[in-house]
Amino acid sequence: MADIFEKLVKNYGPIGQHRDRAHGYFAFPKLEGPISSRMKFRGKDVIVWSLNNYLGLANHPDIRKIDAEASAEWGLAYPMGARMMSGNSNLHEQLEAELAAFEHKEDAILMNYGYQGIMSAIDAICGRHDVIVYDAESHACIIDGLRLHPGHRFVFKHNDLADCEKQLERATALIEKQKSGGILVITEGVFGMAGDQGKLKEIIDFKKKYDFRLLVDDAHGFGTLGKTGAGAGEEQGCQDGIDLYFSTFAKSMASIGAFMAGDRIIIDYIRYNIRSQIFAKSLPMPIVVGNLKRLHMLQTMPELKEKLWYNALKLQAGLKERGFDIGNTDTPVTPVYMKGGVEEATAMVMDLRENYGVFASIVVYPVIPKGHIIYRLIPSAAHTDEDIEITLKAFSETKQKLDAGVYKVEVIPDMAEKN
Repeated sequence: MADIFEKLVKNYGPIGQHRDRAHGYFAFPKLEGPISSRMKFRGKDVIVWSLNNYLGLANHPDIRKIDAEASAEWGLAYPMGARMMSGNSNLHEQLEAELAAFEHKEDAILMNYGYQGIMSAIDAICGRHDVIVYDAESHACIIDGLRLHPGHRFVFKHNDLADCEKQLERATALIEKQKSGGILVITEGVFGMAGDQGKLKEIIDFKKKYDFRLLVDDAHGFGTLGKTGAGAGEEQGCQDGIDLYFSTFAKSMASIGAFMAGDRIIIDYIRYNIRSQIFAKSLPMPIVVGNLKRLHMLQTMPELKEKLWYNALKLQAGLKERGFDIGNTDTPVTPVYMKGGVEEATAMVMDLRENYGVFASIVVYPVIPKGHIIYRLIPSAAHTDEDIEITLKAFSETKQKLDAGVYKVEVIPDMAEKN
């Protein structure tokens, strides 16, 4: 019998194999100082484009004040226990009610984390006879939720309505053959890598022909899209057609936790059957109080979203003017597509950080095909015109070096922190 750990130390995986050189720099980097558009990385000032702090609330003085006051009043332990047993409070229920009203739904349930929350919700909703139809570029939390599903699942090409309908036809035929089960369609309001919105309105139109329910993960749309910031459903004028609306607090709200909103009878079912919440400690009161404040600011300070969009459109226009390919984004998420290998991407990242003071996340093989590089820039309301101009100049100059072959190296440099 083999030691179960033996296979782990022999193969750390496609990303983990670079851990000795990458840790602390390319992987698990440490950004220090107050959260803002400019922070410190390894002692140097950098302009940060890697934080989902869309509305700039993370270090807002009003937020810092309420978080401190709530922590002093309640401490981090209260309430103790899972909500079903001993961890409920009026403020938890108030936050749920306000979120439901904001999203024009009957009820909402709080979740401790977005990733575990949506995984567990999928598990609670779908049984072995149910069929899930989902977008190919769904977030990892959805994919992991699908892995828990004991029934069939059909994937459609990203935002491809013809393929979506094809998978709905397959799912419908299977349900009719089984003579039991139902169909859940899962997509995203905003796809966090490419920045394009899910085709919610068109998918909802399929309800005229097919019997299914729709779950939308709108982590990047909540607070950034729609007239009031209620998200992609509001932006596309189809919020009523979304049966279950999900979002996290980790982005526009700059906090911890998540929620799912929908019809009261369905949310109540989830409330009593979602294992990740039934068997987990309740959200601490300072986080609940802080999230109430964040939601109120999101609702009453439209200038935050306006500044976010001003910065996003200026950054995106500047990139396009300089000949960069930013794909089909119609949200603040700003991908920059380039050609190059892992080694070139590594050298380019180092140049941007060390010599231009620009910190941006990069995606390479094996996450995307070999020979491709994607930078993902996340503008926020905290960024300034100067931040944008410096970044555009840095990208222009480093792209010229990339095209000229300056970044061709044989090995990934050893930039890991040595303790």
